[in-house]
Amino acid sequence: MNKKKLHVKTGDTVKVIAGDERGKSGRIIAVDTDKQKVTIEGLNLVTKHQKPSAQNPQGGIKKVEAPIHASNVMVVDPKTGETTKTARRKNSEGKTERYSKKTGEVI
Repeated sequence: MNKKKLHVKTGDTVKVIAGDERGKSGRIIAVDTDKQKVTIEGLNLVTKHQKPSAQNPQGGIKKVEAPIHASNVMVVDPKTGETTKTARRKNSEGKTERYSKKTGEVI
């Protein structure tokens, strides 16, 4: 599949802008660039049935975070606390950096 760079990465704080979890925010714990999906800590929980095994002899029902499409989340600027679009530019050393389109500061 095409591996496209996303506007978010693991550890970013994001706000969900579409879907059932709209308006909530959390920290990204996993990014799947192939499917362009992100998993956010504590959001989009689904029920998963666990079959009994050696590690978990009881089995049971578990709540697990399901991935959300990357287009449905927006980065929260750590300084201002508002959602912002991000872009890339080269810094003085020629290294690529992400910056906030609202404030122009590096994220």
